[in-house]
Amino acid sequence: MKTLLATDGSPEATNALRIATRLLRRDGNDFHILCVTPEYYQQHPEAKKKAERLRAEYERRIIQETDAILERAQGVLREEGVDGKTFSLSGSPAKVIVQSAADYDVTVLGATSKYDKTRPGIGSVASRVIEHAPGVVLVARELAAGSSLRILACVDGSSASDRALGSLIKYFNFGAAEITLMHVVETPWVHLGLDHEWLTESAASREEYRSELQMERELQVEAEEVLEAARELLTRHGLSVNTVVEEGNPATEILGQADTGEYDLVLMGATGASDVKHEMLGSVSSKVAGQAPCSVVVVKEW
Repeated sequence: MKTLLATDGSPEATNALRIATRLLRRDGNDFHILCVTPEYYQQHPEAKKKAERLRAEYERRIIQETDAILERAQGVLREEGVDGKTFSLSGSPAKVIVQSAADYDVTVLGATSKYDKTRPGIGSVASRVIEHAPGVVLVARELAAGSSLRILACVDGSSASDRALGSLIKYFNFGAAEITLMHVVETPWVHLGLDHEWLTESAASREEYRSELQMERELQVEAEEVLEAARELLTRHGLSVNTVVEEGNPATEILGQADTGEYDLVLMGATGASDVKHEMLGSVSSKVAGQAPCSVVVVKEW
């Protein structure tokens, strides 16, 4: 197992280092810390000697700052009892991290949590990495104060969500975690309950209503089957599992559950395909990763 820890020296990135060592498996895990440095850009034309001097000074300062950031990051890992290798690359941070992620099993990014109300969400670099990086991306936020991890695993029966569950088992230090499996039924077109007008509607309208009720029942059955399959997979590994089914907008319902349930981690599958349906699935994971009050794992299927 190889884990890429991206840091820019910020408090969010530093906190993510600590959280990653607690959430991810340590045995056989090769931790690499990456700091991306911006490329030198000459804004104004200068004489050749002056331009060379400015570039040399810039590179000297960047190397010093980068070395300091990586040294502090390495110290954070040592405090957690973990050894980490360091390296730096130059270029656009998002592009460099996405390209580097292809060589790692898990990529870790920092983000603010619900405990920091002054800087909510994630930045543009993290957003682009979540959208484009392959494999497993962990957006690490502060853990809750409970004695055991609380994990919300979102499943929809797709191969992407199956892969997400497999990644949880393979890469994460779940131990005696409390896991809740969540499935969201999207039924915005279904009428709920009977009203007075229904009694006077035509036979065709009543037949349409019965069809909608049948569709709702079928969706509920599908939800139960999806949850049962996921439960069987996790219980085979000795995990305690609860289930919850909600109706509505997936991103909204997942964020609501994450906020009220005091979870440490939300697990989601996503796809890298480009058709309309897959873009919608991807937008759900991006929204949850950006707005969740806790850490979020997005597992991509390409």
